[in-house]
Parts: sequence; structure tokens; C-alpha cells
Amino acid sequence: MQSMYFLIPISLVLFVLGIFAIYYAIKSRQFDDLDNESQRVILDDRQFRREQLGQNPAKPSSSQPPKIQDPTDEQK
Repeated sequence: MQSMYFLIPISLVLFVLGIFAIYYAIKSRQFDDLDNESQRVILDDRQFRREQLGQNPAKPSSSQPPKIQDPTDEQK
């Protein structure tokens, strides 16, 4: 019975903290637009990469392939 005097107030405090956390999340507009906000994270990154590619176009490559030095060629 003595443990009930301890557990009931603790559970009430946790309940009030949970209600406060939900109230705070609703007031700070956490639940307004669930679908678009989750996709915005992915799409912003793609847009950023596309802008970088557009600003720094790739240099045209020459018609000759790059020379690769093989260490075994030097020994011959």
C-alpha cells in the first residue's frame, strides 16, 4: 500500500508532462502539414544538387583517353 502513495503521484506527473508535450507540439504547428514537410527534406537536397550542376557544367573531355601509368611498364 505504501508503494501506491509513491506510484500514483509519479504517474500523474508523467501524464501531465505528456499532455503538456502534446499541447506544445500542436501550438508550435508540428502537425500542420505532415506529408509535404517529410518530402521537403528530400526534394531540397535534389534541388540544391541540380543548382550546383547547372552552375558548374562539366568540362568537355578531349578525344584522347587519359594516359594511365602502369608500374609494370616502367620495369620493362
